[in-house]
Amino acid sequence: MKEMWNSRYSSTEFAYGTAPNQFFKETLSQLKPKGKILLPAEGEGRNAVYAAKQGLDVTAFDISSEGKKKALRLAMTESVELKYEIGNLFVLDLVNEKFDLAALIFAHFPPPILSKYHNKIADLIKDDGMIILEGFSKNNLPIRIKNPKVGGPDKIDMLFSKESIAHDFSDFEIINLEEVEIELHEGSFHNGTAKVIRFIGRKL
Repeated sequence: MKEMWNSRYSSTEFAYGTAPNQFFKETLSQLKPKGKILLPAEGEGRNAVYAAKQGLDVTAFDISSEGKKKALRLAMTESVELKYEIGNLFVLDLVNEKFDLAALIFAHFPPPILSKYHNKIADLIKDDGMIILEGFSKNNLPIRIKNPKVGGPDKIDMLFSKESIAHDFSDFEIINLEEVEIELHEGSFHNGTAKVIRFIGRKL
């Protein structure tokens, strides 16, 4: 998996573009959060850089060293700073920190660790802190088969449902939890009609 992402991110072009995810951008505008934000599986840094430009203290992580290189380069171009770690969440120093907010934007993990990651990320959020999530729905799989350019995992167990997200973040008040059909135009790998799960939750 690491090799695949390093290969994808080694290109000079940004795989998913440099603009932030639209749902993430709109939600930050709505919530106007302060403090420390965690961005798991952040790749080339488009959302991390945007968050930093909004005045948030940004920590990101990913398994791809190539993604980190491009994220830090983008941050330098935009005159912001990021803390960016490489590796498995459970062995990173950030597991000893607490965050005001986490944003999981198309952060899909392998089935054996998916719920464990969600549970650990939930644990890292301060009381009254927030989770923002947008990821591909299980119902996106037939769409992906017809149009691979829309992107997303090709394994059903890596995809989300409203029920799975409500279960994994059960200690959060649900502000918004929905499955929606959207049009994606994010770089070379997210293009076309997709079905996604969107979640905004506040830690109880």
